[in-house]
Amino acid sequence: MRRKSHASRGTHRTAGGPERARDERVQRARSLVNPLSSAGLSASVPAMSPRWLPEPARPPRTWLVVGEKQGDNAQIRALAAALGWPFEERFVAVRTPRARRRPAVRPSVAHVDPDRSDPLEPPWPDLLITMGRRLSMVALWVREQSRTQTRIVLVGKPKGLADRFDLVVASAQYRLMRRPNVLRLGLPPMRVDGSAVEAAAGAWRERLANLPRPLTALLVGGPTGPVRFDTRVARELGARVAAVVAGSRGSLYVTTSRRTPPEVTAALAEALPRGAILFRWEPSATDNPYPALLGLADRFVVTSDSATMMLEVAYLGRPLAIFSLPPRHARIWQVLLRGRDLDAIPRLLISQGRAVHLGDPFRPPTGAAPDELSRVAARVGALFSGSAGTSPAARAWPC
Repeated sequence: MRRKSHASRGTHRTAGGPERARDERVQRARSLVNPLSSAGLSASVPAMSPRWLPEPARPPRTWLVVGEKQGDNAQIRALAAALGWPFEERFVAVRTPRARRRPAVRPSVAHVDPDRSDPLEPPWPDLLITMGRRLSMVALWVREQSRTQTRIVLVGKPKGLADRFDLVVASAQYRLMRRPNVLRLGLPPMRVDGSAVEAAAGAWRERLANLPRPLTALLVGGPTGPVRFDTRVARELGARVAAVVAGSRGSLYVTTSRRTPPEVTAALAEALPRGAILFRWEPSATDNPYPALLGLADRFVVTSDSATMMLEVAYLGRPLAIFSLPPRHARIWQVLLRGRDLDAIPRLLISQGRAVHLGDPFRPPTGAAPDELSRVAARVGALFSGSAGTSPAARAWPC
């Protein structure tokens, strides 16, 4: 049976005293992770148990090292579900003073806040799946503690020591050199839990029943390093969405996210049309409409910074328009300096007929999304099939 750290922490700690206090701090830290996906829409995916995976004597002991970025966690959990093996989660919170700095990648837990994190202790995993600079450092540290027995699958671009990872899973937005341990994808590895969407929609259906149709949902992300999302951009977004809604004579429901700055939310609110409903994300906010909107809205506008929100809408087969955030610098310098192309996912979704640019007519998506997860699961399974060699550099699979 699948285990998550919520259920398995009892095997690591005793009840009462400082251990119970730490449990409570970890739970509070988890609750502050973006509640946009509090329903686990991209995480609580049923195990697939693919028939083509190898059958080891026992399933590999698997850890998912997750953090405070819900979109990253969704990809990690989706991959674990596709494998069909039992897994445990280890939630890792980063010390606040260092949260905005970019440490050099090395095996380390010096940046981890132990009071808000799950314990990292034996028995060490056979397989560890994670994503991001700081969590990759934790993964490399775990590998050292296991005397290099732990195999690491890193989702996303390594920020250093790329040859130390057994498998790197990189979707279209990452610029990477060809390596034997790199698997290139188009879209990020995600799936959406349709049953969770249906449950949320059922709970909200009556509350949204009287809104004029079509109901447009605007899903708002926030600024990242390569793109600009300030008050000026927010006002432009509000004006353009207002024009779209006015042309349809429908209604507009807006939800912001953890990364949306308060001043951006305020500027957006001023530009929204009369009658629009705005949900302002806050750490203590409850009753988030996001999962219900995925099931009940007729069409969606999503800002281009959030791959997770774009993909959840696209994978559910909903009409999607993408608002492209402007770059902070010229595109060529953005690619050369960052090694990441944030336009790649929107371009791919549009080229596949699964999205349009904001301002173009909405249209139903054409065709099924490619099953990238099956490709990734097959490569991970190969790590334990006996044919993968003994080190990351020795595994010369095609990219």
